[in-house]
Amino acid sequence: MVDIFNEGIDIPEIDTVLFLRPTESLTVFLQQLGRGLRLAEGKECLTVLDFVGNARPEYNFENKFRALIGKTSTPMKKEVEDNFPHLPLGSSIVLEKKAKEIILSNIIAATSLNQNQLLQKIQTFQNQTTLPLNLRNFSDFYEIPLQLIYKKNRIFGWKRFCQMANLLDNFSTENENQILSAIKNKWLSTASSSYFSFILKLAKEGFQIRIDDLSEIDQSMALMLHYDVWQNAGGFKSLEDSIRKIGENKVLVDEIIEFMEILIDKIDFKEVDIDLPYHEPLKLHARYTRDQILTAFGLSSFERKSPNREGIAENTKLNTELLFINLVKSEEDFSPTTMYDDYAVNERLFHWQSQNSAGPETPKGKSYITHKQKDKKILLFVREKASDEFGNTMGYVFIGEGSISRHYGSKPMSIEWELNEPMPHYLWKDAAKLRVG
Repeated sequence: MVDIFNEGIDIPEIDTVLFLRPTESLTVFLQQLGRGLRLAEGKECLTVLDFVGNARPEYNFENKFRALIGKTSTPMKKEVEDNFPHLPLGSSIVLEKKAKEIILSNIIAATSLNQNQLLQKIQTFQNQTTLPLNLRNFSDFYEIPLQLIYKKNRIFGWKRFCQMANLLDNFSTENENQILSAIKNKWLSTASSSYFSFILKLAKEGFQIRIDDLSEIDQSMALMLHYDVWQNAGGFKSLEDSIRKIGENKVLVDEIIEFMEILIDKIDFKEVDIDLPYHEPLKLHARYTRDQILTAFGLSSFERKSPNREGIAENTKLNTELLFINLVKSEEDFSPTTMYDDYAVNERLFHWQSQNSAGPETPKGKSYITHKQKDKKILLFVREKASDEFGNTMGYVFIGEGSISRHYGSKPMSIEWELNEPMPHYLWKDAAKLRVG
């Protein structure tokens, strides 16, 4: 008999849990583990004996540890190697040397899914489950994140893999490289339910739009989509032609629909509107790529793409300056002269260092000090680090408008920005850990 004590049983004195059966469900795994996590007088710790992982080589250690640790941009391999530095405060995982070696080997195998292995899993999927084969079911059943299906070095997407597995008729290569690039390099780095919902709506309409029928906000998002897919300015007679072109390959439109529906369901935070004296499509707490941000604030147009790759970007017409901030900087991505000291003091106060040329007496420094008097908007975009655990470029979280609270130092200036809205919890947690660490 199985599944009797998964949930609904509360025996706080339990101090040992044995795992004797496999489960593909992280929810069931955590429920089973939770039977031993109750506090009780005289109970010092919980001992977990996992016999499943030792008996089954396909057991997925990475996902189980990820469920325990929570959100982090650090690869699980490094978490294990470094003894889990990002566990919740007060928690620890101690692994014996042999156990660590086995787990690391398992994680390396799980995260190096090559093309042939992926094809084999697609071909045998319907021999292992009654679920229909689609991107969501495949990813969930095998617990393969989208980032591994759409690895940076892959030259095929989901629908092409299904065709190669003889489960889908051959189809046109029209727009294939561009849409695959958008998925891998843009949309996997983005987390915005409003932007994804906009793309999904267009995809369900075959991207057959009339620009004049779109609101100003939707036209801005259409331009963001243009750059997501085509990368470059122009290339078409109009923005309307650009978006319509995306819809020419019906099979890949279906893939976009599948992909967007999954991304929307994975978003676990609430977007917040921001009150600015002009229209722009971005929402607080959502995550965007640099190109999307520059487009949203009018620095890229259909005719010209902004070349900006600096830590700041200013639109003088909007009287707005954007700050692009990395919490973790490495010498690999930054020179010693640009490794500024940026961190969250608390949920509403962010410490930021200016460029080395700025001081209280310089024009740039004065523009920060007097920004409130001049109604200049300072908007902060923050990311944990340059790349995530899969090697993908991370997008920036829009944490909103900042007002100068205090400043000190020169070249660079240190400025504390008081935020109108508190930072989202998931980002504040990482920023606080980084500051403590």
